[in-house]
Amino acid sequence: MTGGALAGPTWLIWTTGKTGSAFFLGPFRLPAPCAPAVGGCAEMRPDDRHTLLTALFWTAIEAVHPRHLIPQTVTVEKEHLLVRPRDATAGALTLALTGRLFLIGAGKGAGSMAQALMPVLGQRSIGGCVIIPSEQAVSDLSLPGVRVVQGEHPLPGPGSAYATQALVESLSQVQPYDLVLVCLTGGASSLLVRPAVGLTLADKTATNAVLLECGADILALNTVRKHISQIKGGWLAHHAQPATVASLILSDVIGDDLSVIGSGPTVADPTTFMDAWRVVEHYDIAARLPQSVCMHLRQGVRRALPETPKPGDPLFSRVHNMLIGSNPLALQAVREAAARRGLRSHLIAQPLAGDSLVAGRNFAQTLRAVRQRCSDPTCLLAGGETTVQVRGTGKGGRNQEFALAVAQELAGEAGWSLLSAGTDGIDGPTDAAGAFVDGRTLGRARRKNLDPAQFLRNNDTYTFFSALGDVFRPGSTGTNVMDMKIALVVPPGAEECHGKKEQDSE
Repeated sequence: MTGGALAGPTWLIWTTGKTGSAFFLGPFRLPAPCAPAVGGCAEMRPDDRHTLLTALFWTAIEAVHPRHLIPQTVTVEKEHLLVRPRDATAGALTLALTGRLFLIGAGKGAGSMAQALMPVLGQRSIGGCVIIPSEQAVSDLSLPGVRVVQGEHPLPGPGSAYATQALVESLSQVQPYDLVLVCLTGGASSLLVRPAVGLTLADKTATNAVLLECGADILALNTVRKHISQIKGGWLAHHAQPATVASLILSDVIGDDLSVIGSGPTVADPTTFMDAWRVVEHYDIAARLPQSVCMHLRQGVRRALPETPKPGDPLFSRVHNMLIGSNPLALQAVREAAARRGLRSHLIAQPLAGDSLVAGRNFAQTLRAVRQRCSDPTCLLAGGETTVQVRGTGKGGRNQEFALAVAQELAGEAGWSLLSAGTDGIDGPTDAAGAFVDGRTLGRARRKNLDPAQFLRNNDTYTFFSALGDVFRPGSTGTNVMDMKIALVVPPGAEECHGKKEQDSE
């Protein structure tokens, strides 16, 4: 295997997630990581690897960005809207455009999805409301007739409540012949907020905070969220009656369960109040939750409150939920891009889940095993979404904790580099998506008197990686399909010279 195709200058081009403006980085010389140079040394400096990892990340983002997915998925033919889902086993959906058209949505990628739909829908008159995170600019979107409102994330706030009210009001006049298009992505759970009767926004926010701090996974988190809401767990479909509803969904959950993504606002909910209460018991958080929330859930368990709409409910007879993109699609794009650069690839089929530190250590063991047996430089890939149990008062996120756990496990071992990043461009309450690490990370930290164990105990990985200059800040990407781990692995035998080059580059 050779890397000759990469020997010449290469232009790297990517576009912003919001406006689609193109940025050209180069020309520069991409390294040929697979091609051993004279003496068996892999010609890759640390900056080269960061450049290549960044390029592979943006390849993944483009593959799952709405500006790419929507034209492939949604078309208009003879006054009918056609939706072709990514799942080849699912049939295409055909919907008549005989009535009015409404466009609503919520999530980190909802704005870019709505924007991508505009040229498909043409000059038709459209109403509705789309809710975007506060870090995204309303002015970056051009959606004539559609109101764009900002909400808070990752914890809901007054902006989310106000925006949700505006969205519900935009549907107040829908008729049976109307069509409601819903743009739904991860982040919708925080942006779509309408507390159940008897609960307040403060109750909701406190409950979300406790669930996030205790390390609850997205299934557990959204099970509780759906049962303290008037908009999640299928209730948005109720507000859209009697119109036809078509939800276009980007998955940010393991297994692509549509009832979990964004807390399933247009999907029948298979979970129950009892399931929600079991989450409370499992994480032993009843004493930390608002008593009003505990009382509400217990009333639901006793069947004193109506359940969320369930599968088979006539409410969903005119509701269509279509998956248009997910994490495996992004990972496949990276595999193809790696192959074009002369790299082999190895994909960890099982999505990563559970505690970030444990998942990071397990990933490190896999990385070491792949490196020991590979004969050519390899791109090791994984996707998923891990969790963080908040113990300290620092600043960080699951991808940065994962990366530091890998760096600890493989400290001093040459021949590998990793980027762990969220595809939405956000990792926890920081301006980073994740971080870069390699075998040199902990040595560089020691020379700066940084104790990685102390930073992990305080959940302060953002400060740690900022001090090293290894924070990855792509900005908001306009999409969201969980996290990605992209590692470059050099085969044994190249590391001796490889390690010397790394030391020389510091």
